[in-house]
Amino acid sequence: MHTYLGSGPYCYANSLAMMLGRAAPPVGVIETLTGSPFGMQLLGGRTPFFDPYGWDPELGVDTALELLGWTCERSHGGTEAEALARLRAAGPAMAGPLDMALLPYAPGGGGDHYVVVLAVEGDTVVLHDPHGHPYATLSTGEFLAAWRGEAVAYLTTPYALRGGFARVRETSVPEALRAALPAAARWLEGRDDLPVPPGTLGGADAALRLAELVEQGLDEGVRGLLTHFGVRVGARRLADAAGCLDSLGLAEAAAVLAGQARELGGLQHPLVTGDDRAVAAGLRRLAPAYRRLPALLR
Repeated sequence: MHTYLGSGPYCYANSLAMMLGRAAPPVGVIETLTGSPFGMQLLGGRTPFFDPYGWDPELGVDTALELLGWTCERSHGGTEAEALARLRAAGPAMAGPLDMALLPYAPGGGGDHYVVVLAVEGDTVVLHDPHGHPYATLSTGEFLAAWRGEAVAYLTTPYALRGGFARVRETSVPEALRAALPAAARWLEGRDDLPVPPGTLGGADAALRLAELVEQGLDEGVRGLLTHFGVRVGARRLADAAGCLDSLGLAEAAAVLAGQARELGGLQHPLVTGDDRAVAAGLRRLAPAYRRLPALLR
């Protein structure tokens, strides 16, 4: 198996790895421990994400930390002045989710995002942005506007910040991955205890419905989401999860995930070139694995 290495939209996993420093496992392991590879959702029946039904990065980050034997201090809310005071005192710290579209050093970006704030120097925020911007700078006012996260649907209070990372339990990577398997199976089966917009579909149902939407004429906003973010991050998540499960000796589950990764990654070209027949066919080939995988993880 040839594991993909490279940069991409793994913002919270890379940010978490930076915060854990030398003790951090590979970023692909962190991403797998968040649970993100184990499912697909079609929010409101229209907007596709290649992560599980009801899942969001905040849930994923907390899960990965617990599995790895770490804790952190998460703070949020307050006025702009209070949030800025927290940021000055906490750095380096992991900030997010924030609104990527409001980061002036990264024109053209959008969606939810996480960064590592290194310091606040006067009226300037210095940060590592894992989307390819080490030591990026912006004004405190600009950062606060993005950090407010008003466009992030799953954010309940603004100015979320994680600092004070501490290891409370020694856990090996194989131990953490094995401990994650029951939750991965539950994500694939479809949890019903988390809020989702009306009409949201998960797993195979989401893939099959998205295939129908493609055949009916895909909204350009959805096509852009898939080509700029969804396919890239989804295929990498699946490939990383395949590598993780292969390392545990779960060859059959790893092969299914690797097949999904190849199927999803192969949709990038037809999405960009407008070959919607190929896109719909690929989504239909992707769907059955979501129903097959839970039994292979138990």
